[in-house]
Amino acid sequence: MEYTLSNVTPELVIGDLRMNPPIIQGGMGVRVSGPSLASAVSNTGALGVIASVGLCTEAPYISMDYETGCANALRDIIRNTRLRTSNPIGVNIMCVLSNYNDLVRVADDEEVEAIISGAGLPLRLPSLVKNDRTRLVPIVSSARAASLICRTWLKRYHRLPDAIVVEGWRAGGHLGFNWEEIESRATSSLETIVTEVLGVTADYRAPNGSPIPVIAAGGIFDGADIARFLRLGASGVQMGSRFVCTHECDAAWPYKEAYLSCKEEDIVVIRSPVGLPARVIKNRFVERLVAGEKVNFGCPYHCLTPCDPRESSYCIAQALVNAYRGNLDEGYAMCGSNAWRINKVVPVRELMEELEGELRACEGTDKKQP
Repeated sequence: MEYTLSNVTPELVIGDLRMNPPIIQGGMGVRVSGPSLASAVSNTGALGVIASVGLCTEAPYISMDYETGCANALRDIIRNTRLRTSNPIGVNIMCVLSNYNDLVRVADDEEVEAIISGAGLPLRLPSLVKNDRTRLVPIVSSARAASLICRTWLKRYHRLPDAIVVEGWRAGGHLGFNWEEIESRATSSLETIVTEVLGVTADYRAPNGSPIPVIAAGGIFDGADIARFLRLGASGVQMGSRFVCTHECDAAWPYKEAYLSCKEEDIVVIRSPVGLPARVIKNRFVERLVAGEKVNFGCPYHCLTPCDPRESSYCIAQALVNAYRGNLDEGYAMCGSNAWRINKVVPVRELMEELEGELRACEGTDKKQP
């Protein structure tokens, strides 16, 4: 049964989409954010997001060639999600995927309400989307990237992003910073990057005259964090890790248990086979990788364009499939920097009500201040 949390101000408005509470659920692969989670989030009035990576790893798609299996799986998952909610949904499609164009076209054909695209700069994204319903939302980690996307899209396609997600270094999964920046902590805070991107978007306006919404992401944990970024000028936030420990999350129980049992020191950044830093929960599998072991390596999918099987020590797609299925002996859970603070599994509705209550409390405190 659908419901919408009420009267959270401000709404997150992206074109004709209105999200209340002003939250986008981050896309989490492989299959961690599928139909169950995305629909449950959308049913609260927030935006639920399907992750499009690695979808051909289950039957019947595993018997098809990679491109066909992934495209068919994404189409079926979108339709399955639509059966569970009549509210808007989004699809996260990473630029580094070898079948990026195919997946965007499926999302375009299905007229999903939003395509959210990062792990690279989606400079060609507008050329791949033909319908005028789907909102295009790039993910960036710097004002420079935001400026390049705005200038390129305006020059080539006479359009601007419908919103921009700004992801800081405390996010989960692959990070938009180089290894040296992460190791030395020579990265700006999310607050700083959001402020800089707001400076970029101030120079642009949508056809209706409204500014491009900026959405803060990476390490956001509670309503106080949401309130802080709204006060800074963000229009909303994107959150991923908080949704893993919900009943509706599509991952197997051991994946959620890894979150519940981890300590702060268990959350580490490792080097991914695609050459990017990635934040994960340390386990025996991760320790083997860090020690330099080559773990059951094969390249069954050829899914990521930067991945070189000759240099890689393991298949990240297979590791994430294993983790999603609950086999943490042969995989790992990706997570944000605050995952260790999660101590229970709750329904999505309860989590949203908790976040809303915290946000309201902060808004009430603000109103009392002179």
